[in-house]
Amino acid sequence: MPWQQDITPYKVWISEIMLQQTQVSTAIPYFLKFIKRFPDIDTLADASEDEVLSYWSGLGYYTRARNILKSAQAIKIEFKSNLPKSIEELVTLPGIGRSTAGAIRSIGYGLKAPILDGNVKRVLSRYFKIEEDLNKSSIQKELWLLSEKVLPKSNFNVYTQAIMDLGALVCKRKNPDCASCPQNKYCLANKYNLTESIPLKQNKKEKPLKNLYWLVAIDQKGRFALQQKERNGVWQGLWTFLEFEEIELREHYYKNFMEESALISRDKLKIKHSFSHYNLDIDSLILKFDSNFSKKVGNNQMWFDKNDLKSLGTPAPVTKIIEKVI
Repeated sequence: MPWQQDITPYKVWISEIMLQQTQVSTAIPYFLKFIKRFPDIDTLADASEDEVLSYWSGLGYYTRARNILKSAQAIKIEFKSNLPKSIEELVTLPGIGRSTAGAIRSIGYGLKAPILDGNVKRVLSRYFKIEEDLNKSSIQKELWLLSEKVLPKSNFNVYTQAIMDLGALVCKRKNPDCASCPQNKYCLANKYNLTESIPLKQNKKEKPLKNLYWLVAIDQKGRFALQQKERNGVWQGLWTFLEFEEIELREHYYKNFMEESALISRDKLKIKHSFSHYNLDIDSLILKFDSNFSKKVGNNQMWFDKNDLKSLGTPAPVTKIIEKVI
């Protein structure tokens, strides 16, 4: 993995945040681009939020990117641009929890620290045959104690990476490869044939469906009208197309504020997007205008060409639509 080459605490931190809620294969190209543009704490701390979000566009869970920027700024001021080594100091930084702090300390600095990410939870719960809900606070405490108990006396960085890799590559959520596991003789879940039932599976609730209506305005120069989302709700601070919660509001805006006489084409495009807690159906109205169109957009709205978008934070559906209509 690229974050395992020329390891630094900074690379460990960025990779750990990116890998939260994200598959390794998805995170790799984002990590490479991010590190190339922001190779150290100072470069990151001095960047604008818009630029940081632009390097996160499509990765989702954008609060992670905002917290990375806030943490970099705090590290530059409070810790002289060096990631702290202690768990107590690390967890004071935005977006860094106890497990991420443990990874930074153990992998980045080679110091003793337990971690408890999703892979490690799965390994420990199977190894010690924990058949209860891993989300229960009492079980969480037990897992942290076990994570600390099994730490070696040295080579903390090697051990931490190893147990994470064991969970990711061998002790997988589905179809674990117990035959090739170096701990299979001592794993209680393997001994009692319980690897498929541990960790305890939770009944997933069906995600609710929400609808959103976008107006995709394209002017004679091929520029797109985008608006910056407010500092709350989904995609906060990102740039999206002109957005409406009801189709009637979109039609009202179009008829009253856009110059219909300058319209040269009108099409519709529907796409689906999924969040952790709900699914989203996006209905987009694609409007292309001729050379006479000079409509000025409203507050928090601007015209951007395709090259401008590289320096903006935009959610994945915006990129999908642009690729389809250009």
